[in-house]
Amino acid sequence: DSAMLQRFLLTAFVGLLAVPVAAQAPDGWMVRVDRSQNAQDPDDTENLSFMTMGAGFHVTGGPAGTFWNDANTGSGDFTLSGNFRLMKPSGHTNYYGLIFGGSNLGAANQTYIYFLVGQNGNYLVKHRVGDEVHDIQASTAHAAVNQPGADGQSTNELEVRVAGNTISYIVNGQVVQTTPKTGMSSMTDGLAGIRINHQLDVHVDNFEIQ
Repeated sequence: DSAMLQRFLLTAFVGLLAVPVAAQAPDGWMVRVDRSQNAQDPDDTENLSFMTMGAGFHVTGGPAGTFWNDANTGSGDFTLSGNFRLMKPSGHTNYYGLIFGGSNLGAANQTYIYFLVGQNGNYLVKHRVGDEVHDIQASTAHAAVNQPGADGQSTNELEVRVAGNTISYIVNGQVVQTTPKTGMSSMTDGLAGIRINHQLDVHVDNFEIQ
């Protein structure tokens, strides 16, 4: 399909750079591209591919990206989930997973909470405001997080459950962390989506919020 090979320039929100992003992005989805500012850890390519594939979508970097659809919001009690298949490990550990409680995702004052896993078998939970990132749970090893097998691939089902004053973070059906809705975790209402850090090749399906 020649249309799948078409590319357009999407103005990156960080650094005001234009980054090529593959066409055929999932309908209604937005992308915030975050180019690496670290000379010791550069992006492996300037291209970020984000396209519909089968019943899900596929991200190949390039730069890191935050992906969301304005139709996907959570409020009150809700469950956010998605299945993430890492197609191959990157040269060093990078993280990928879910975001929620998002607002102003395309602006300098972006804010959201993210729950990610890495190829090293770790998970983390962080809060972002603008360019500042704060640990809710620093990177922590957990047996529930699947690491790449002999084929270099791994699949992890991630879930965030907000119920009353408690947020539960779940990997492959196992609760790995719970936090109260206080402090940095107090604002869970808002946009939901995904975060894929740079140099990764990840397929996402069964993304839903209910």
